[in-house]
Amino acid sequence: MPDNKSNRPNVFQRFWNKIREFLRETIGELRKVNWPTRQEAIRMTQIVIVVIFLMAAILGGLDFIFARFIALIIA
Repeated sequence: MPDNKSNRPNVFQRFWNKIREFLRETIGELRKVNWPTRQEAIRMTQIVIVVIFLMAAILGGLDFIFARFIALIIA
């Protein structure tokens, strides 16, 4: 009766093979990505910064209004 376990890689070899396969597939997918140009990246970054400041102002204003409202109710 042949021993099937001797043909099977050990746990470390299987683990390493899975890591290699993952890295190979990841690199393959990254090659398919349509990366933005420098100008597009700068423009998108500026938009994100503006949106962050707008949301901070809106949330800060709402927090101030609700804090005053709660202070009126409690006092």
